Amino acid sequence: MALIFPDNFFWGTAMAAHQVEGSNFNNDWWEWEHRENTVCQESSGDACDFYHLYEKDIEMTRNLGFNMFRFSLEWSRIEPSEGEFSKAAINYYRRILQACHKHGMSTNVTYHHFTSPAWLHGTWSDKSTVDKFSRYVEYATKALGDEIDFACTINEPNIVASMGYRFGIFPPGKRSSEERRLATENFVSAHVKSVEVIKSEFSHIRVGLALSMSDYQPLEGAEERVLKIREIMEDIYLENTKGNDFIGVQNYSRSRVAASGKSDAGPEPGYEITEMGYEIYPQGLAATVKRAHEVTGLPVLVTENGISPIGDDDKVRVKFVRDALLGLHETIESGVKVIGYTYWSIMDNFEWVLGYRPKFGLVAVDRDTFERRVKPSGQWLGQVAAANRID
Repeated sequence: MALIFPDNFFWGTAMAAHQVEGSNFNNDWWEWEHRENTVCQESSGDACDFYHLYEKDIEMTRNLGFNMFRFSLEWSRIEPSEGEFSKAAINYYRRILQACHKHGMSTNVTYHHFTSPAWLHGTWSDKSTVDKFSRYVEYATKALGDEIDFACTINEPNIVASMGYRFGIFPPGKRSSEERRLATENFVSAHVKSVEVIKSEFSHIRVGLALSMSDYQPLEGAEERVLKIREIMEDIYLENTKGNDFIGVQNYSRSRVAASGKSDAGPEPGYEITEMGYEIYPQGLAATVKRAHEVTGLPVLVTENGISPIGDDDKVRVKFVRDALLGLHETIESGVKVIGYTYWSIMDNFEWVLGYRPKFGLVAVDRDTFERRVKPSGQWLGQVAAANRID
């Protein structure tokens, strides 16, 4: 039996500048990786050298069968010093966009994917950052907007606000619920303002937010706690997407919430985990897509979904994605408008504090030669994308 996805469905892969380009030494993450007694296991270094190999990578992605390419602009390249913009960086990103179109893929650009320029000094808890970010968005959009089809303003602002301002794992390493609240408010304001800026420059660009969502499941007595967690992790963002063209959903698992203590009660006995420590739970995608649509009323674009199996077991990856897609198809059949699915990531890359150990990629990357090797999962998902169906 074949399950057919809607006409004009977008099948994409995703990547972020700092995780693949290499030598992004002018942002807060580079400093964080090299700090004394850092929590990071290793430096991003040369990453995957996408900076030089982008043309081949884009061609490879298209040849596999995908029709959308999601990547991010590196703010610190485009604006290396406050108020000073780089034409060379803009030209580099223009060449990437043009390569996508040359090979027949729609472009999906993210303006902020975890990294901020070093000169910003990690001040997302400062309201002035909203104007600084929107100024950068305006400059980049004016310069590149004619080649942009889709745009995500900010990638997982809820994760940056939590990990960087509450738990101290991401830069700037703060541990304050008040700092987190301020950063959250500023991320929301930056998204709203950026949508206006992008649309005012190029109305054809379809704009949305890429939000990390988890299938929060309350254990006994934890129902109220789930509501509170969702409020700061999801609802404050979902409720500020009025006028957006889509909501980007990013899901990797579920969160079992206990009535007290840690929000995540840990994996249910009998469930395997990934290299990230996530429970292998592909059903989380359908659940979060439904919720995002219910809250916003917007079409959903799955902007990230994927898995880093222990030992990079590719059979586990195929099964996870297949089960996630079966659930997504059922959700579409129920009436939820889903316009595309984006796998994270096209290639194994730098996974932030965990370095290069977790492997999400459909393509393996030799850490010494940068040689790319397509995994069986890449061939399989590419065939699904090309056929727009899953058997």
